[in-house]
Amino acid sequence: MTSTEEAVRERFSGRPGRRMPVRASMVWLAATVSSALLWSIGTGLHPIPGIALLAPLPVLWLAPRHSAPAVYAAAVLSWLGGNAGYWSYFTETLEQPVSTAVALLVGSALTFGACVALFRKLLLRARFGWAALALPAAWTAAEFLFGQVGGIGAWWSIGYSQAGVDPIVRVGSVTGVWGISFLVLGVPATVAVLIAPGIRSSRIRPRVPGLSGRSWSMRSAVAGMAALALTVAIGAGLWCSTVASDGPVATVGLVALAQPPMYVPVASPDGARMIAEAIAAIDQLADQGAEVIVFSEKAWHATRSDLFLLRDPLTAVALRRDVHVVVGLELEQPGGTVNAAIAYPGETIYAKRYLVPGLESGLQRGSVPRQIPGRSWALAICADLDRPALVRQNRTDGATLLLAPALDFSVDHWLHSRMAVLRAAESGIAIARPAQLGELTAIDARGAVRASLRSDITETRMALTEIRTAGDRTLYVRWGDWFGALSIALTVAGVLVALRRTAETTS
Repeated sequence: MTSTEEAVRERFSGRPGRRMPVRASMVWLAATVSSALLWSIGTGLHPIPGIALLAPLPVLWLAPRHSAPAVYAAAVLSWLGGNAGYWSYFTETLEQPVSTAVALLVGSALTFGACVALFRKLLLRARFGWAALALPAAWTAAEFLFGQVGGIGAWWSIGYSQAGVDPIVRVGSVTGVWGISFLVLGVPATVAVLIAPGIRSSRIRPRVPGLSGRSWSMRSAVAGMAALALTVAIGAGLWCSTVASDGPVATVGLVALAQPPMYVPVASPDGARMIAEAIAAIDQLADQGAEVIVFSEKAWHATRSDLFLLRDPLTAVALRRDVHVVVGLELEQPGGTVNAAIAYPGETIYAKRYLVPGLESGLQRGSVPRQIPGRSWALAICADLDRPALVRQNRTDGATLLLAPALDFSVDHWLHSRMAVLRAAESGIAIARPAQLGELTAIDARGAVRASLRSDITETRMALTEIRTAGDRTLYVRWGDWFGALSIALTVAGVLVALRRTAETTS
C-alpha cells in the first residue's frame, strides 16, 4: 500500500485498519444510492439521455476518499441497483434462464467495480491522465470483448443511452458504439479527477500528498485534453456522417398488421384476412409514392407447399403498383424452419442470422446476406441489427438501405429501435425497421429518426417517409472495430501503470 493510500485510510478511520466512522459510512451509503438511482434513470429500456454521464460521479467522488474495498463495493452495488430493472425483462419477457440473468447483471457489476478500482489506484498515484483514460477504456474494452463472444452481440452497451442526442450518435460513424460508451464514462472520470481532494482543500494536503494543490496544473491539462478530444470526436462524427449520407432518397412504407398473438398460418382464415389487409395497405402506401413497403417480423407461418398463398397475391400487387414488398414470416423448409424475410417480386428469401437465445432455439440460423436484385437494398431481421459487424458487412457489400422486419416486446420499444439508430450512424446506412409490439422506425444514413410510430397487434399501423440513403463509407466501415482494440490496449497500459512501483509524488 502506498503512503497516499495509507493516508486515505487514516483520514476516514482515525487509525489504520479501523472501520469508517458513522458520518463517513452515511456519506458512502448516500453516494452509492445516488449513483444507483442515476444509473436507473440514465440507462435501461427508457433512459433519459445525458443522465448516464452523471451516474458514476457519486462513486467516483468516493474513490480517493475511502478505502479500496469500500469503493469497490459502492461501485458494484450502485451498478446492481441501477440495473435491477432488467431482471424481469431478462427472465420474464425474454424468457432467459435465471443463470443467464445473474451472469450478465452480476458479471457486469463486478466488471464496473474493477474499472472503478483501477481508476482509484491511478488517481491515488497521481496518474491523473491515466485515471481519466483507464476507467472508460476498461469498461469499453469489456463491452467490446463481450460483444464479440457473448450471445447477444452489442446489445449490452451503455452507449445506447445517448441515442437521443444527435451529435453524440454521429460519433459512432468514426468509432462505433464503443466510442460512445467511452464518452459516457470518460466525461465523469475527467470531472472526478478535477474534484478529487487537494485542489481547494488545504486541510487534506498534508494527509494526501499525492493529491496536493500543486497538481492543479496537471489536472487542468487532463481536462483540456479531454475537452479537445470530445470536440474532435463530435466534429469528426458530424463530418463523417454528413459525407456518408449523401445517397439518393428512398420513399419507404412501414406496416404492422393487426393479428392474433401467435404467428398466423397463411392457410387459415386469419392468414387470408391478413393477406387481404396487406394488399390494401400496399395500395394505400403506393398511392402516396412508396417505393418499398416493409411488414413486421413473423407475421405469418408458411410451409414451402402453401407459400404460394402469400407469394402469388403479393407478387401481383407488387408488379401492378411497381413497388417492392418485404414480409416477415416463419418458413418451414426441408432443412428446418427459419425466421425469414421475403422480398417480392422475385421471392428473394433471407434467413435471420442471429437468433434470440432460448426464444428462437427451435429455428435454423441463416448464414448469408441477401440483397434485392437490381437494388442496393439488403435484408435483415430484428436482432440482426444488434450486431455491428453484420450491418458493416452489408454496407461494405454495397447496400445503402437495410429493410428489416422486426418484432419487439412492447416494453423495450425504445431501446431496441434505438440500437438500430446506432447501426445506421455507424455504417452510414439507412434502415427501415417496422417492429410489431414496438415501433415502426425509419432511420436515415446519419442515424436520424425520420419516422417513429408505436405498434400493437390490436390494429394495423402504417407509416410513410422519405429517408436519405448511404453515400460514401464511414470511417467505422473502413476501419472496423479499431476503437475497441484501442480500448483494450489502453486498459492493459493503465493496469501496468497502476501496478508499477514508482516513487510517490509529493508536494
